Amino acid sequence: MTTRELWQNIMFYREYDRMPVMHWKGWPETRDRWISEGMPEDADENEYFNAPYIWSAVGVPVGLFPLFEEEVIEETEEYKIFRAVDGVVQKAWLKKSNIPHYIDFTLKTARDWDIYKKRLQPNPGRIPPDIEQHIEKAENSGLPICIGTGSMMGWIRNWMGVENMAYLMYDDQDVFSDMVDTISNLVCWGINQVIPKMKTKPDFGMGWEDIAGSTGPFVSPSIFKKCVAPGYIKIRNKLEECGVKLLGLDSDGKVEPLIKPWLDAGVNLQFPIEIGTWNANPMLLRRTYGKELRIFGGFNKLVLEKGRKAIDDEIERRLPLMKEGGFVILPDHLITPGTSLENYKYYLDRIRNLRF
Repeated sequence: MTTRELWQNIMFYREYDRMPVMHWKGWPETRDRWISEGMPEDADENEYFNAPYIWSAVGVPVGLFPLFEEEVIEETEEYKIFRAVDGVVQKAWLKKSNIPHYIDFTLKTARDWDIYKKRLQPNPGRIPPDIEQHIEKAENSGLPICIGTGSMMGWIRNWMGVENMAYLMYDDQDVFSDMVDTISNLVCWGINQVIPKMKTKPDFGMGWEDIAGSTGPFVSPSIFKKCVAPGYIKIRNKLEECGVKLLGLDSDGKVEPLIKPWLDAGVNLQFPIEIGTWNANPMLLRRTYGKELRIFGGFNKLVLEKGRKAIDDEIERRLPLMKEGGFVILPDHLITPGTSLENYKYYLDRIRNLRF
């Protein structure tokens, strides 16, 4: 049974006796540590750990097209301030992993929306000339196949910043709705360019949001229902037309207040369900929302820093979900530099040896 077939059986509650063993990745500093502890410098991590990547992706780029031209404003040995290809002025540190500090935005208010809207239209130039080769590679990978479904909120947050987006959602809801409608229309166009070329349908759609922090989402459930849900429903309907039954979403942070609105809008696969400082509980989510909610992730990555007993205890907590189905275990974000090579190998071997 391939990793893809095993993943399918788990997500659709068919027969299976084990978990797929997958490796996402760590921070660059994590890799540096592992090399210092014995991993070869040129190692392909998925081959080294005998753990494939989490999925194989197909799709047409549905972000800004054309991109903005990058403009360097200031550069030192330590940092660079520049207007990036998404139009955002940001400061990035050059010698360490970091999330850039946003300084200024091209898209600040509803008046600026047309500058972006014209870059979010169907265009044959979006279709990669080697798209058939990408599709063939995905279909031969033996991994679950996802098709990209863009971002209904996270991209807008990136382009505007949290404060500007908050004012827009209150003052100009029609424009916010139009942003979501424009992106979702483009996503559906992209799906139409890809799935008819495939020999087999994708296993799921996968979008990205990162629309929550440690205390909750940046979008209220009521605003979501009015302005955002129609975009997700449109995408889910398009996937259903193509025989794809799962629509997934990658959003970090405390997403719980949006789980039910997302489900109602057709999002039935959540990734990665960060445990975080708020103690997200995958088992409570299953009890609350039932088997229609699938979860990919749900293992506290910080436990990997603490040694074998902590790893064993975390796996034990997730066993009921692993046995029930609709849940594929994976560390809930990139592996942190505090994780030793020995601990991470131990975690992978524990998952590899599980049998149900």
